[in-house]
Amino acid sequence: MPKRVDHEQRRRQIGEALLRIASTRGLQSATMREVATEAGVSLRLVQYYFQTKEQLLLAALAFLAEQLTERVSASIRALGPVTPRTVVYGTLTAVLPTDEESVRVTRAYTGFYTLLFSGEGAEMATRHGATYPDKVESLLAKHIAAAQETGEVAADVDPALTAAALLALTNGLGSSVLGGQRDGAAALRILEDQLGRLFRAEESSIPAQVPQPLVATGTNTDERQQPSPGQARGHDLHTSTATDSRFQSR
Repeated sequence: MPKRVDHEQRRRQIGEALLRIASTRGLQSATMREVATEAGVSLRLVQYYFQTKEQLLLAALAFLAEQLTERVSASIRALGPVTPRTVVYGTLTAVLPTDEESVRVTRAYTGFYTLLFSGEGAEMATRHGATYPDKVESLLAKHIAAAQETGEVAADVDPALTAAALLALTNGLGSSVLGGQRDGAAALRILEDQLGRLFRAEESSIPAQVPQPLVATGTNTDERQQPSPGQARGHDLHTSTATDSRFQSR
């Protein structure tokens, strides 16, 4: 009896191979043959599932977004009952590269952004809506406004402006970790300090997170100059909290 092939699993196998290349070597010079070698399959099989490199890139990016969604959702759940504060806190802290997994995700996104800033990538971004309005920023603003209603955030705070500032801070901290300026624990302390200033400290019940020590990432100059996952446009990120979301545009 012929062996049944799980086509979705095969697609993921190939897509995850591309993500490994993105997180270690970048994508600008990646070829379908290189992806096939990384995945341990034939070039013909890669081309069977993905007729063009663009199809492969888009599929791999969707797989990466799923991984980030799971990380954000787990971060929010770990903080206890879902509240505006836990959604804001859990989303932003999940973005920071504070452990090996988040560093891998951040580097993979950086590989995609580097490609999107090139001529070939810019055309792909235009075709597939890389200029969509930022949804994570809107998500954060919505929950900051909700926290104002419960008295957790001061009434004179501008939710949209504050959300933009927090997301920009998180992006910059992530880049500083990849660039070797500080480690993940230091970046998390800075973010927690700003979140503590936003949410009334005396009412805060969120324990400080202690990430595992983050070894040097060994990134190159290009990675230091590129945005973090929070700066993506056009790829929706949905958390398990039944809220809309997605990641930061530049």
